[in-house]
Amino acid sequence: MEAKVHLSQNKKAKAKNTMVTILLYSQIILVCFIVLIPIIWVIGSSFNPGTTLASAQMFPDNPTLRHYIDLFRDTNYLNWYFNTFKIAVIHTIFSVFLSTSTGYVFSRFVFKGKKAALITMLILQMFPSFMAMVALYVLFLTFGLLDTHWALILIYAAGQIPVNTWVIKGYLTSIPKELDESAMLDGASKLQTFSKIIFPLMKPIISFVAVTAFMTPWMDFIFPRLILSSNANWTLAVGLFDMITGTDMNNYTMFAAGAVLVAIPITILYVAMQKYLIEGVTAGASKG
Repeated sequence: MEAKVHLSQNKKAKAKNTMVTILLYSQIILVCFIVLIPIIWVIGSSFNPGTTLASAQMFPDNPTLRHYIDLFRDTNYLNWYFNTFKIAVIHTIFSVFLSTSTGYVFSRFVFKGKKAALITMLILQMFPSFMAMVALYVLFLTFGLLDTHWALILIYAAGQIPVNTWVIKGYLTSIPKELDESAMLDGASKLQTFSKIIFPLMKPIISFVAVTAFMTPWMDFIFPRLILSSNANWTLAVGLFDMITGTDMNNYTMFAAGAVLVAIPITILYVAMQKYLIEGVTAGASKG
C-alpha cells in the first residue's frame, strides 16, 4: 500500500515538474517572439522598395539594397557613424577610468563623509539626467562647448559615475583586502596595488562598465539634439531622426536601414563580452 502511495506521489511530482517546464519554455518562446518580431520587421523594412511604412513588409516580395546604398550616397551617414563611434570610444575610456578609481576609493579607503557621499550618489540616480538640460546648456554655452563632441563626452562620463561607483564598490567587496595589505607589506604603493593587483581582478565588472558606456552614445537622442546643431557633428540618433521629421521627410525604409547598421557594433560587443557581462552584473549586484 505504501509503495502505491509513493508511486502515486512520484507521478504527481513528475507531472508537476513537466507542467512547470512547459510553462517556462512557453514564457521564453513568447518573450522571444515579442522581442524578435520588431527586429525582423525593421530588417525587412530596410529591404523594401518603397519609402513609407504603408508599403513596408516584414518579408518583402522584391528585396533591394537601394536604401543602404542611398544611405551612404545621399546622406552624411558615414560621418554620423564615425562621430558616434568616436564619442563612444573616448567616453568608454573616461568612464572606465573615473568609475573604477572612484569605486576603488569608496571600497578600500576610510574617510570622513564617505557614507554621505555614497547616499548622495544613490539619490542622484533617482533623478533623470535630462532634468539638468537647461543648466548644462548654459554651462556649455559659457565655456564655448556647444556643438562639440567633448560636451557629450563630459555629460556621459560624469553621468555614469554614481551608478558605476555603486556597482564597482559592490564587486570590490568580493576581493579580499588581504591582497592590498600583502602588497603594501612588500613595499607597493596604493597606486601600484590598484593597477597591478586589483585592476586585473576587476575584468568582469570593467567589461560591464565598458559595454554600458560604449552603448550610451548610440542610443541617446536628447542630449545630442540639444548640444549638436551642425549636420557634420551630429550623431547617428540625431541624423536618423532627421530622416523622418517634417512634412517632406518620410524616408522610413532608409531609417530602418540605418537602424540595422547601428545595431551591428553593439551586437558584436555584447556577444563577445557576454561571459564577463553576466559575471560583472551578478557579482556587482549580489555583493553590493
